[in-house]
Amino acid sequence: MFAKWMMKLSGPFRRSIRNKLILTMILLATLPIVAITGLAAENSRRSMETEVINTNLSNMKWTGVYLGDQFTQLNNLIYTVMISPHLSDYLASAEEPNLSSQFTAQRNIIDTLTNLFYSAGNHVVGVEMYLKEYNKLFTVNASRNDIQSPAVVPAPYKQLFDRDKDFMITTDSSDGTKFQLIRSINRFENQEKLGGISLQIRWGVLDQTLDLLGRGNEHTVFIAGADGKVLYQPWGSAPASGTLSRIADTGESQGYFRSDHEYVFYNTIDPVGLKLVTVIPDSFINQSAMATMNFGLIVGAVSIGVAVLVAVVLAWRLATPIVNLARYVQGFGMMKEREVRLSNRVDEIGLLETKLDQMSHRIREHIRTEYIISLEKKSSELKALQAQINPHFLQNTLQMIGSMLFKNSPAESYGVLRSLSDMFRYIIREPEDLAPLRAELNHLNNYMQIQQQRFAARLDYRLQVDEGALNSLIPKLTLQPITENAFFHGLERQEGPWELEVKVSRTGEDTLIVIRDNGVGLEPDKLAELQRRLTSRSGKLWTYGERIGLSNVASRIHLHFGGSYGIQVESREGQGTTVTVTIPL
Repeated sequence: MFAKWMMKLSGPFRRSIRNKLILTMILLATLPIVAITGLAAENSRRSMETEVINTNLSNMKWTGVYLGDQFTQLNNLIYTVMISPHLSDYLASAEEPNLSSQFTAQRNIIDTLTNLFYSAGNHVVGVEMYLKEYNKLFTVNASRNDIQSPAVVPAPYKQLFDRDKDFMITTDSSDGTKFQLIRSINRFENQEKLGGISLQIRWGVLDQTLDLLGRGNEHTVFIAGADGKVLYQPWGSAPASGTLSRIADTGESQGYFRSDHEYVFYNTIDPVGLKLVTVIPDSFINQSAMATMNFGLIVGAVSIGVAVLVAVVLAWRLATPIVNLARYVQGFGMMKEREVRLSNRVDEIGLLETKLDQMSHRIREHIRTEYIISLEKKSSELKALQAQINPHFLQNTLQMIGSMLFKNSPAESYGVLRSLSDMFRYIIREPEDLAPLRAELNHLNNYMQIQQQRFAARLDYRLQVDEGALNSLIPKLTLQPITENAFFHGLERQEGPWELEVKVSRTGEDTLIVIRDNGVGLEPDKLAELQRRLTSRSGKLWTYGERIGLSNVASRIHLHFGGSYGIQVESREGQGTTVTVTIPL
């Protein structure tokens, strides 16, 4: 299917040198412009890509510095509690039996945490301190100010102790807009973890700094933990899991990588170790470069249009004389009488026109001579075939009539003579070599009437005809020789009843005539040899011998209708033979 489509598409260029020249000129004129325009557009896109990469790497670096400063300030808030003398007093008096001293120490801790909460700003929404040895949880926020003894270690602090970390940042599971900055309280002598202090902070405290990265319509900005899990994402679509895995696996503190259809920039936020990530899609760079590319494309399109116009004009002027010469050669006929025409051109094409006309005149004379000789040869061959057929039928049929006159009634003998008379009238009086199938079947019926008279007790003859095929033309004496061969080669050597069936049908634009007998059939080697002779194109119209062979009939069909028509033979030894004649409908 694809090959046919390509042949149809390339047809106008294969048949016309003008179209080839026009196409070649267009390609030579446009390909360099297209290549230059494409390279310019690609260079513009790459320049924009380099600018975007460098700009974002710089923005990521400075934004990371500012975020680090913010986390440092938050961390310093925790240090104000850790260095507070009230915490030391509480740790020293917690084991004293004096309840008054313990209460005073706890009150001082609450006051310290309260001062931290109100001095930290609006983004700090809560302060906690947990002391593991005494199982005390101090909580200060806008709605609470108390001390608890939890049944189990609170989850954030347990995670801090189990992982033996000095600080952690976790997202609030109940509210994604907040996070906890937790730092452990260590014993100075052996760094044993005594507890931890945490600040509950709104992520929004970082938004003003994150705005330094720009808020593109398709940009994605988020802060991820060391494991690649997203902790805070102020805007953009959710990142792909593959992107998060590559961020977690990277060992560099700052850089970028390109994934499917996007650029990913990352930077480590000191001192907390979080990852600041910006994801920019390819379309952002393409859109940024589009303005420059559009100008180049417009200039390129105008240049291509001018180049195509110039190429078409030049190709048309160069190819027109050649096309005119081709049309002239196509126009003169080899069998048509005409005078030698002199060209009005004085260049090489004019010389070709004059010489071609002279050559065509000489070829025309030669063809006329060969054509006349060929016609006379074919006429002689057909006449020789006709002369071969007549004695053959006369010999076989008169021998049968002579035997019938002694044992049959005059009416039966007259019927046979009438059939014989009609057969010879068809053979001798019809000058044309082609006859309607209707006339050929009548001739066959006359022959079969004689055979039925001869073999009435043994022969079963059936004829089935499609009336729509009776006007098909067929070479004269095609069917009767086939049935005669059926008797001679098949039925006469077959014991028992004889069957001979002739069926005429239409198949598409063809007429099929099937002649089947139940004779002795053909041996495989003889069948193969017969099929080879039937498909050969030897050009002979007859073979030598006493009978008209199937190859004679096949050669005549090939002569009139071409190689796609002819005779096919199928036979099985002991079961009969089927001969199929194919002619145009």
